[in-house]
Amino acid sequence: MRKAVYLCLMSALLGGLAAFGWQHPWSDGRSTAATAEAPLPAESNPFANKSLSADEQINVFVYQQVNRSVVNINTRGTAGNSFLMFEVISEGEGSGTVIDRAGHILTNYHVVEGAREIRVTLFDGKSYDAQLVGGDPDTDVAVLKIDAPAETLFPAVFGSSTDLLVGQRVFAIGNPFGLERTLATGIISSLNRSIPGRSGRRSLRSIIQIDAAINPGNSGGPLLDTRARMIGMNTAIASHTGSSAGVAFAIPVNTIARVVPQLIQHGRVKRPDSGIARVFQTDKGLLILTMTPGGPAERAGLQGPRIEKRQRRHGPFITEEKVANLAAADMIVAVDGRPTKTADDFLEAVEAKQPGEQITITIIRNGQRMDVSLRLGETK
Repeated sequence: MRKAVYLCLMSALLGGLAAFGWQHPWSDGRSTAATAEAPLPAESNPFANKSLSADEQINVFVYQQVNRSVVNINTRGTAGNSFLMFEVISEGEGSGTVIDRAGHILTNYHVVEGAREIRVTLFDGKSYDAQLVGGDPDTDVAVLKIDAPAETLFPAVFGSSTDLLVGQRVFAIGNPFGLERTLATGIISSLNRSIPGRSGRRSLRSIIQIDAAINPGNSGGPLLDTRARMIGMNTAIASHTGSSAGVAFAIPVNTIARVVPQLIQHGRVKRPDSGIARVFQTDKGLLILTMTPGGPAERAGLQGPRIEKRQRRHGPFITEEKVANLAAADMIVAVDGRPTKTADDFLEAVEAKQPGEQITITIIRNGQRMDVSLRLGETK
């Protein structure tokens, strides 16, 4: 997390993966880390004879399995100073996770945003220059690449975030305040949170809320379950000071797994575009306010507000003004049969598809319910 600007959430809270032994779809074919295993039986467990409790054994097991997968990330960039009229050097730090033996490193986009130099330090203390392969501000996910020997890279094992439960025990490994590979424990406090995204265009959705002691520098590190599988990536804390306040957030691993292959292949995420630019949420559905001219929604025949000219009399003067007739706009109530009560519901339904695919949007027009078929474009 950058020293210059902590990613803190202020008082308003700012704003198929297989579960076990899954092989990364972006792997270069070389062997990845060994499949995570449950704690060993007592007779073969090296910690069983050290008078550790069952909870302590799990803590030690998770750390031993994953700590070599966690890296330290240091960045250098420049920031303009309008008063002194020159650029000043800004430095930042964060965490990352090795995801394959080809040298790909997973981290948060905000950790490396604007960086001119990126340096990754592995568990053995060796540092490497890193290149930004791709980043997605909408999900706060970035992928780096280092040229390190495969035998020094220990990829984390990905789990699934589909079946997570509130109260489930979790572990975070990262570099708070530059202290390398520190373990923090906690529980899942809530699921499916929505917090403001850094892009300003959309919120981060399906976010995991945890109570583990996450501090500056933890950003980009893995969130793990009791079997040492990665279930998320730590991304933000809710704090006035930049220090842990018992409320932290992580990006679910299923989101990461959807985004990372595109970042490696294209350097960006190719998202479907419905051509619907703005909607207004009502208790009945989503009222279309604006559409991209000539875009998919307009081509499909969807309608926004009708612009009408009206005359107003001001004493002896008559003026003409344009007024948007909202009653003429279509009301979206479902996508592919799935109800859409919020803008996030609509975005999730659209982003579950690929550019070029077709969706069915259910609307209410002039009091009549009807279906409109729309072929998705691609965001620029």
